[in-house]
Amino acid sequence: MMTEAQRQRYKRHILLPEIDVAGQKKLLESKVLVIGAGGLGAPLLLYLAAAGVGHIGIADFDNVDLSNLQRQVIFSTADIGSSKAESSAARIKEINPDIKAVAINARFDENNARQMTADYDIVLDATDNISTKYLINDTCVELGKPLVHAAVNRYGGNVMTIVPGSACLRCVFPEAIKEKDSSEYGILGVIPGIAGAIQAAEAVKLITGIGEPLADKMLSFDALSMNFNITTIKPSGSCIFQNKHFHV
Repeated sequence: MMTEAQRQRYKRHILLPEIDVAGQKKLLESKVLVIGAGGLGAPLLLYLAAAGVGHIGIADFDNVDLSNLQRQVIFSTADIGSSKAESSAARIKEINPDIKAVAINARFDENNARQMTADYDIVLDATDNISTKYLINDTCVELGKPLVHAAVNRYGGNVMTIVPGSACLRCVFPEAIKEKDSSEYGILGVIPGIAGAIQAAEAVKLITGIGEPLADKMLSFDALSMNFNITTIKPSGSCIFQNKHFHV
């Protein structure tokens, strides 16, 4: 049963016939893992918390730096030097005391990937490291976990949703490209906010079952021209996970 306070908090969701009380209950009962509490993770976490996603895991090993504040809107100047996972968990609990926010102060790597994702319904990739993105993709495809991927750079970004049987990151880019430190390139501060908000919308859609997720599609946007494009992607027969894509 939802309390009267919850009905008031989520009133604008409940007024949507596609969500209603039943959909809001699904949100309150869901468990979502956000990997990365930086530019993408900041807006994503704020919207998930406000939406009433009941259990949010936040995995990040880094501390808040002054240079983060230009785009990582979940933090304040007072948070500089503190754990990103712990600071963001405390912040979203302030926004919504209904939810459970779990700070995971660890780097997502091959040693903990399966264990870290095992108990969650959906995983959201908010990292800025290419090799980590591939590890998240591979882990979720192997475990059959829905994943919402996003990447940003300079003035644009892309988002795609990966569900069992759909195309994955390796269907689009079979091998990781050579990466450089993300701190070496500039980015317009609002760009991760746009992509992170789209990720949050995808997560809400997956949890409630409304709409059409970006499965087998990649949304790309360029803020300089304000062009948004959706490209259809098919599972690749040469993908290392072709058995997962074609035999669900």
